[in-house]
Amino acid sequence: MSVIYLILSNWNFIAVIMLMMAGLYIVISNQNFIKKLVGLSIFQSSVFIFYISLGKVSSGTAPILTGSPDTIYSNPLPHVLILTAIVVGVATNALGLALVVRINEAFNSIEEKTLLSLKIEDSRHAYEKDDSVK
Repeated sequence: MSVIYLILSNWNFIAVIMLMMAGLYIVISNQNFIKKLVGLSIFQSSVFIFYISLGKVSSGTAPILTGSPDTIYSNPLPHVLILTAIVVGVATNALGLALVVRINEAFNSIEEKTLLSLKIEDSRHAYEKDDSVK
């Protein structure tokens, strides 16, 4: 019975771990850059949920002075930091998507393996060109 209570009382942390592992798996397993950005967004969202969960104080109120010494206050700093992190995350995703669009225009692919094979071919051609000059 205590294990079930432990799981139910910490459901938010279990959700954070599940989202974090799903995001990490998507980033590692996929070769498509768009899918990697989606995985990073999921991972980032799990970190946001984690910080918000830590900032919640049970039976805590907003940090407005009431005059009573027994009042329990919630710390607003984690929530403010998460708002800033969300803005930075949106900007980072926008930059990543812009880079993916530019990569697609330059190489006609957003697959990592294709780009690596193109890089290997370019380095072979450069090496052969250097050998022909000597």
